[in-house]
Amino acid sequence: MDDAEDELPSVAPQLRALRRRTGLTLEAAAARARLSPAHLSRLETGQRQPSLPLLLELARTYGTTVSELLGETPAVADPIVRAGAPGAREADGWTYWRAGGSGRGMQALRVHVPYGRPQGDLVRVHPGEEWLYVLQGRLRLHLGEAEYRLEPGDSAHFDSLTPHRIGAAGAAGADLLFVHTLLQSSLAGVCLGGAAAPR
Repeated sequence: MDDAEDELPSVAPQLRALRRRTGLTLEAAAARARLSPAHLSRLETGQRQPSLPLLLELARTYGTTVSELLGETPAVADPIVRAGAPGAREADGWTYWRAGGSGRGMQALRVHVPYGRPQGDLVRVHPGEEWLYVLQGRLRLHLGEAEYRLEPGDSAHFDSLTPHRIGAAGAAGADLLFVHTLLQSSLAGVCLGGAAAPR
């Protein structure tokens, strides 16, 4: 290795730990990062140092940041999300409020689902898990071939690779708490029956 490479912090321990944390084999991780398993193995054992473009690709593969790959300690995020905090977003009539911290392995949202909007016909399939809890209104949840009606206080927890669709079952719409894992995959964001849209 040249002098410039010697000055870089070793990413080998972080690469190995992140791959194990995501549950990927060496072969699967290498395929996602478009590397040979032998090359990834050399990176994980410190025999090779990655270039910046490769660091970016590896960060995307593991759903993390280059800072984490380099072992930098991020500032501690505020764990509290206050009621009435700004930041509501709307997409196709659905309204979303952040209900959890950013940069985590899962995302928590408070969602208003209006009645009869296009997203109610959108079937989603993606890696991960989802959990929802109905606060107000009635909700229609389609999981594969099954349809469920949820009332306030009802919740659902399911594998996101099961084709799923969510819609309000009453004219007033529905309000829910929604949590999903943020897994990186070539399948992420796959939607059937419509264009991809944020949840």
